[in-house]
Amino acid sequence: MASVRGAVVAEYPLLPLKLCPVVLLLAGLCASVTAQDFPIEPSPPSATTPAKQSVEPAQTATAKPAARAPPAQPAPRERKPPAKPKPAATAVAADAAPAKPTPAAPAVSNALPTVATAEPAATAAPPVSQAVPAAAALAEPAPVIEQSFVGVLEEVPTEAGPLVLLGESIESGSRHELRWALSQSFDGAVVTTPVIVLHGVKPGPRLCMTAAVHGDELNGIEIIRRVTNEIDVAELTGTVIAVPIVNYLGYSRASRYLPDRRDLNRYFPGSRGGSSASRIAYSFFNDVARHCHALVDFHTGSFDRSNLPQVRGDLRMDAVLAFTRDFGATAVLHSPGSNGMLRRALTNIGIPAITFEVGSPLRLEPSEIDFGVQAMHTLMHKMGMTRSFRMWAEPQALFYAAKWVRVDTGGMLFSEVKLGDRVRAGQRLGKVIDPMQNIETAIVAPVRGKVLGMALNQIVLPGFAVYHLGVETSEQRMAEEAARAAAQAGNGVVEEPAEDEDVGMPAERSPDDEEDER
Repeated sequence: MASVRGAVVAEYPLLPLKLCPVVLLLAGLCASVTAQDFPIEPSPPSATTPAKQSVEPAQTATAKPAARAPPAQPAPRERKPPAKPKPAATAVAADAAPAKPTPAAPAVSNALPTVATAEPAATAAPPVSQAVPAAAALAEPAPVIEQSFVGVLEEVPTEAGPLVLLGESIESGSRHELRWALSQSFDGAVVTTPVIVLHGVKPGPRLCMTAAVHGDELNGIEIIRRVTNEIDVAELTGTVIAVPIVNYLGYSRASRYLPDRRDLNRYFPGSRGGSSASRIAYSFFNDVARHCHALVDFHTGSFDRSNLPQVRGDLRMDAVLAFTRDFGATAVLHSPGSNGMLRRALTNIGIPAITFEVGSPLRLEPSEIDFGVQAMHTLMHKMGMTRSFRMWAEPQALFYAAKWVRVDTGGMLFSEVKLGDRVRAGQRLGKVIDPMQNIETAIVAPVRGKVLGMALNQIVLPGFAVYHLGVETSEQRMAEEAARAAAQAGNGVVEEPAEDEDVGMPAERSPDDEEDER
């Protein structure tokens, strides 16, 4: 009190001493009123923002550290003095000391000046070893690709030079017979099959020919033998790579299938660690087929069916459509093919490939073989690989829209037409006889067309495909029909494949699907 009195006297030296008590009383009242004018009101409790409730008082308390209330007047709410801030770890330990549990938000508010700078460190990004997997999990998953075919398409050589295939170098103007090891037999012996390479003196495309992908289809084997024997390498432009017997394991047993009962032509491009069929397909696709610029795969009808010589391909692709024009007077049918087929696996990576159907299985038919040989010489001439050219009675390809005719009753089939016959709508094609009830049922043509394929006389069940009729059309209309069929397939309407392309095991889904296939 004495100090206050001295301060007043020093400030106002002329003030009478007897008035000093009055001035001191008025000063105390003013200080009391100033402290009471705007008291700090506590924020109302909020259930939705508990963090803000604890932050605002602490911020106000730290914003006015110099404001002090007189001793006679208590503060509106209990507050801690602005002591030195504790480290984050000390503050947390101090809050956890009381036995009474407290909410997390109030505990943080007591140490807010320190935690305000410590919290960003607590929520910092995890180490790279943890952050990378998290980012990959949030990213859009990449498509699963069984094999990478980046750079699979090889350019057509423009300069003469050696060809490297199956680990061997072949000089220009020479003929070599290589061996492709497709698998092992049951006794562990390595099974190989010949790969005939005719490397011309002039640079050009590489044309591949394959046969006996189904071991019981023999006509293509003889076609390839004759064609390769008739080529003069000294005048050849480009290269011919021929594999007359792809499925040697099936061929040696006169069987369509591999020894493990799988259809090899449903497993391309195959996989390195899959089933036996998948491994053989993978080896052939990568070691031989992918080095071609175009491929012709010879087949016949299946299961006692015979096909008129015909070329099948996915005519929606311009390269395939152009390829089919070069086989002379050969019937051309649009057929995208089934998954796992060699030609479909090749067209999927940009290599034009077609199926050449000729004749029936387990037979060697001279007329069909002659037709196939002439068609291949015509193809090589139009590709600019050879000079020889054989004239055709019909100078250009014939395009057909095909339809299968099926029987509605079971029994013994007797045909009354032959391959290549032209039939009219309503014409009798054959009959099915039920020997148990002595009933004969006629089979009639639903459309006017040409017999492109037919079943041999045999015992049939209801629904068996017996005649493949082709209705002649133009190339433009054929391409339009192919595009329309593709659009319908996209809308869920599945195009019925050719009967002899619809048999066999489905394409392998993964290397570990052995149980599913059983």
